[in-house]
Amino acid sequence: MKSSLKSAVLLSAAAVMAVGLAGCGNAKKTTSGVVTTTTATGSPAPPPISASSFTADFFAMSGLKDLAAKGTGMIGVLLPDTTTSARYVSFDAPYLTQAFEAAGLSPSQYSIDNAQGSASTMQTQAEALITAGATVLLVDALDSGSGAAIEANAVSKGVKVVDYDRLVKGGAADRLYVSFDNVSVGQLIGQGEVDCISGWNVAKPNILVTDGDATDNNASLFAQGYNGVLKPYFDNGTYVKVGEPAGTWTPSVAATTFEQQYTAHPNINAVVTPNDDNANAVIAQLQKLNIKPKTFPTTGQDASLSGLQNILKGYQCGTVYKPVYLEAQAAAAAALFLRAGQAIPAALANGTTRDSTANTDVKSALLTPVWVTGDNMAATVVKDKAVKVSDLCVSAVAAACTAAGIQ
Repeated sequence: MKSSLKSAVLLSAAAVMAVGLAGCGNAKKTTSGVVTTTTATGSPAPPPISASSFTADFFAMSGLKDLAAKGTGMIGVLLPDTTTSARYVSFDAPYLTQAFEAAGLSPSQYSIDNAQGSASTMQTQAEALITAGATVLLVDALDSGSGAAIEANAVSKGVKVVDYDRLVKGGAADRLYVSFDNVSVGQLIGQGEVDCISGWNVAKPNILVTDGDATDNNASLFAQGYNGVLKPYFDNGTYVKVGEPAGTWTPSVAATTFEQQYTAHPNINAVVTPNDDNANAVIAQLQKLNIKPKTFPTTGQDASLSGLQNILKGYQCGTVYKPVYLEAQAAAAAALFLRAGQAIPAALANGTTRDSTANTDVKSALLTPVWVTGDNMAATVVKDKAVKVSDLCVSAVAAACTAAGIQ
């Protein structure tokens, strides 16, 4: 995995030649709008990799084929579960597969496993990947404790690690973290709540703030974001904060928590919910109470089918859309650099994230999330084919789909 001086010289020469050839070519746009150049042979020359390089057509990954050819060993991906979010099966796994294959990897050069909610299963999967010859692991840990153990073991055996989507507190010292800017995710949720309270004319907002699981560092970052937005309103008395109970990513627990809080505080008329699945659980309780649409704001993230339909029904203000195809490509690109024994470009590792356990800042590739409402649903998740129109626009929301320009 060490780069020789000779290789470095060859790479530098190749880079200079590539720039020269690109300068002789013609500029044009891809179908995704990315400006590229053509080489003297007429083939497109992908731009240098950065956190903003990735598009829905996976074009940037095709520019990493030479890098992929230089690498050795397998890239192993460890995903956490299939219950806290539908994204891991519906989006992460297929998009990671597409990213690896667009870069020229064969199926034998990468493996994607799901721990089905079991930390011990993930540990076993990690061991099996290392034994099978993995040189890089992308780790989306169930919790920081088990994730740190997996990473420590991997590093002890010469395997590089990338924290994928969730930061592993106390993880490997030289790892990269790839995710969306999760404080920004929380800020979008908080601002979405504020906008909805105004738009739905909620008088005297009494807000229940709910969080994700405290063992998930992302949940802490989300809460930092939305609590930061809401704090001035609580401080000046415009809103009342009814409470902020213990968090969870389990929808059934979220439903029970809301039911208990609403029974104790029937003045609650708005909820901050940290993802679509928890919001859906709360909305089911609201519907049992015969609460009308566009009267009781909830929020979410993940742009799930249920979340999007709840937006169209008027029970959810919006959802944070995190195009997983961007995150998957950023993680795959980082893994390819590590697999080839090369440093991850500074333009890809465009930020840092605080690891409070290790008391250090972790280099991070941070991507930009989007707040989705009925107003921009057609231009975002529908345009990106993150959801099928036939699945989204069922009879219960068909009129709302038409009104939102979704066809």
